Amino acid sequence: MGFSPASAQSRALAPPVSLMEEKDATAVTSMEVKAEPAPAAMLTAVSSSSQESVPSIEQKKEKVVYLTFDDGPSKLTDEILSILEEQKIKATFFVLGEHAQRSPEIIYRTAEAGHVIGNHTYNHKYSELYESFTAFWNQIKRTEEILREITGTRTSLVRAPGGTYGHFDSTYFQLMEQGGYQVFDWNVDSGDSKRKGVPASEIIENVTSEKLEKEMIVLMHDSAGHEESVKALPEIIDFYKQKGYSFEVLSPEQKPVQFSPSKKMTDRAAPAQSWIESHVLPNAALFGPGQPLYVEAGGVQTKLAAGEYKVDQGQLIVPLRTTLERLGAEVSWNADSRNVIVVWGELQLTLDPERGTARRESAEVPVEIGTDRFRNQGGALWMSLRSLLELTDHPIISVTNTAEARRVQSL
Repeated sequence: MGFSPASAQSRALAPPVSLMEEKDATAVTSMEVKAEPAPAAMLTAVSSSSQESVPSIEQKKEKVVYLTFDDGPSKLTDEILSILEEQKIKATFFVLGEHAQRSPEIIYRTAEAGHVIGNHTYNHKYSELYESFTAFWNQIKRTEEILREITGTRTSLVRAPGGTYGHFDSTYFQLMEQGGYQVFDWNVDSGDSKRKGVPASEIIENVTSEKLEKEMIVLMHDSAGHEESVKALPEIIDFYKQKGYSFEVLSPEQKPVQFSPSKKMTDRAAPAQSWIESHVLPNAALFGPGQPLYVEAGGVQTKLAAGEYKVDQGQLIVPLRTTLERLGAEVSWNADSRNVIVVWGELQLTLDPERGTARRESAEVPVEIGTDRFRNQGGALWMSLRSLLELTDHPIISVTNTAEARRVQSL
């Protein structure tokens, strides 16, 4: 990535999943046509309220509109940001990981302006996302790390491409909730993606003709080809202002608007319980309270959130690849030899988890370190932080543990 305004001291890995199952990271630029959205009658978690002709001050405070933009960022995102700044309005942007990789500076500007960024998967391809939950999850995690690298924070807000109706079954809903995510649909469809080149007048009509509720979540798009959406935005904002609405951003604390599951939707096979226990259940800790772990090695510092490391019998256990890459090392998996290759400055280290050995490039004979040093959790290798730092010539010199954070400093 050519631009990363997040801490220059920390590099993130995308995706931070497995050393043993490397995926082709080639970006997919083709977009699928969105599925026809579910009718408003299928929405849940939206409180209904009749619209008064002359709203009181109290009613004005209660009426909120959430402007949301999907599929960005693109060059149009900057135009939308300018309009929102002029109107002094904040919005929520559900972005695609592949687009964020290409335009990280726009993601950074969006976050710096006080808008909220949500996760819209990596490439928007229905054939991949809705084939299995694990495929959907992997795209969410991949995009999550891309955004974390750019902004320095994680987002738990998710919008499913095409919406959840006809795509999510009970497994998707349950596991996303267990993983700590809030999945948001919408109750106002601007219709700007129903076909190519929907005119601004039609977009405005679609939005303003919807029945007014206390909470209005408006779906729009800021991806390439949606110039008419940009043209329609000022009039849409004026419409809601005249109706007494305030503008806010979506947050993890509110109950998401979600489409009811389609009765025609059959449940797909759920992931194995072992996969759920290693991937989904610990994930919620990433967004909850807990001590972060700060690791400093070779003058570089990185942070592991509460759910990104474990404490076992007094030892800090960390994911090998994620930790080393954030500290600046290069880590790869040799599928033929089933070895881990670590390159960090002048050091080249080969780790063999099955034999429990470590060998430097300059050494003829590997050193026995024991297979018990390695832990395979969910397809990813974990090690004690102390062992990992010692093997890479960064012995620990201090460890502190306070209510706010754990800190490990090494050479």
